[in-house]
Amino acid sequence: MSTKMIKVEDLSFSYGRRKTKVLDGFSMSLNKGSVYGLLGKNGTGKSTLLYLMAGLLRPQTGKVYYKGVDVTLRKPTTLQDMFLVPEEFALPNVSMKRYVKLNAPFYPHFSDELLKACLRDFDMNEDIHLGELSMGQKKKAFMCFALATNTSLLMMDEPSNGLDIPSKSQFRKVIASGMTDDKAVIISTHQVRDIDSLLDHVLIMDGSELLLNESVATICEKLYFAEQGMNEPTDGALYVQPSVQGNSVILPNESYEESKMNLEVLFNAMLAERVKMQSMFNH
Repeated sequence: MSTKMIKVEDLSFSYGRRKTKVLDGFSMSLNKGSVYGLLGKNGTGKSTLLYLMAGLLRPQTGKVYYKGVDVTLRKPTTLQDMFLVPEEFALPNVSMKRYVKLNAPFYPHFSDELLKACLRDFDMNEDIHLGELSMGQKKKAFMCFALATNTSLLMMDEPSNGLDIPSKSQFRKVIASGMTDDKAVIISTHQVRDIDSLLDHVLIMDGSELLLNESVATICEKLYFAEQGMNEPTDGALYVQPSVQGNSVILPNESYEESKMNLEVLFNAMLAERVKMQSMFNH
């Protein structure tokens, strides 16, 4: 049975006919059972892509299929199985309990237990009133509702914006604990340090080009990430970036050693040395 959850085929989109296309002939497919990091500079179309995948925007050309169904049809069976947390949102001036009562029925797999556990992880409870929360607390409350919908696909746009450092750590824990083999999570961000330990798969886009679409396992198999002192030689490095210790380097992993992926350095390397970096992944 295919694990393909989403197929994006030849997608083109612009905000208005005469505007420059945000996406032009963009294609990719995503599987279930993974946490994806969707990375790109601001303005490269990450948010637009999420809205198109959720069926909230209609492409000028191309299609998005979710479990084989065109998302623009906005079928209830599709909509009740995906959830998008946008970067900016407004919540009504009601209690959390009231919000759940009004919105949970749209999601047949909604879990009160998951909601309570998630709120507890964020040091909140279900007696909160949404109108009285700070922006950071609203974000946490909405993320808890999103996770509790228990949809197969969860998309989050810049979810760590507005969260303090302890909350960012809790966010990673909450996402990891909610993952199953039947689900997929897509996290769009440019704050790469907040999510690097969470990811199974990395997508790096630059406009309509998908520069990288690889699992973390494959990235660490092909590349070796290291910190070197200022005077250590960097011969043979694919990419070198100054760091506090001296240099962060990416080398071809010729001896198949294990190293921890440095997502920030990988992202910068893909933008600066795309041909050299992509040649490492030519299957």
